[in-house]
Amino acid sequence: MNFLYTINDNFVPQLGAGLTSICENNQKEAQITFYIMSFGISSQNKNQLKCLAQKYNRSIIFIEISDIKQYFDFDIDTSGWNPIVLARLIMGRILPESLKRIIYLDGDTIVISSLEELWHMDLKNKTLGMSIEPTVDKKRKEDLGLKDYYYHNAGVLLVDLEKWRKNESDKKIIQFYREHNGNLFANDQDAINGALKDEILSIMPKYNFCNIFYQYPYKFLSDLVSPMKYFSKEEFESCVKSPVIIHYLGEERPWRAGNTHKYKNCYEKYLGMTDWKDTPYEEGWEVYFVCWRIFNFIMRPVPKIRYYIINMLIPFFMKYRAKKLQKDR
Repeated sequence: MNFLYTINDNFVPQLGAGLTSICENNQKEAQITFYIMSFGISSQNKNQLKCLAQKYNRSIIFIEISDIKQYFDFDIDTSGWNPIVLARLIMGRILPESLKRIIYLDGDTIVISSLEELWHMDLKNKTLGMSIEPTVDKKRKEDLGLKDYYYHNAGVLLVDLEKWRKNESDKKIIQFYREHNGNLFANDQDAINGALKDEILSIMPKYNFCNIFYQYPYKFLSDLVSPMKYFSKEEFESCVKSPVIIHYLGEERPWRAGNTHKYKNCYEKYLGMTDWKDTPYEEGWEVYFVCWRIFNFIMRPVPKIRYYIINMLIPFFMKYRAKKLQKDR
């Protein structure tokens, strides 16, 4: 198995937890190699990550990228996200030519069971496998040329690197980005969806399981996807019952003080097995999460209203994130 992460030094504790979760739940695998596109990860953290991999007899390779924007010949607005999110767009030219398949994971993911089925999945002549994100609004889909296509979340990617390179997927994505003036709402995720819409195989939500799958009922999510056909109710319920990869999407993250994410204990379990087990929680979130829980309780009987309120609030969160990122620099 091969895995790719794009991480800066601030996110190393989460990376450590993620690597541990993979190693713990895939011990029967003969080979696991982690490729880390590093954006300034310190020497100390790199050494600790190497020791973690060696503990499980696994390999870890760091690829240092000092300035991701050097790979783009146009200005890019990442809408409040750290520019490191763009690194996966150039994986074909950065990763070794010998690699034929890889699983890309966002740093805010935890694996809680075997990935053998995902790793050996038949991509049915597609370039990559991704999980559908049913809550994306129809206007955004239409703006991306996806009226009659699914929109997918890019937090987990199963990539056929041979096809990726053969089809020049890097160039297609970057050209799509350029045609949209380097300004997309979900930057690289929108670009992947728009540029590669005919090359994506939809995979089960258990491989990219986020909070929307237990905050919204099946029928509501299925109606949002309509007229496209969603997974069957039985398949959906099976994924909810037994997820494989937990994706801590949005602001609801288990390393923030006051958070009560349904799978918070999974993150804490694997973090506790690393050198970063004593990492303090991010402070200042307690009031936010109290309000969040009250909001979810009130809105549970009316998912449609909840959905519209969340969509109205997202632009404000993006602006806040952009200001915070600028401040952190």
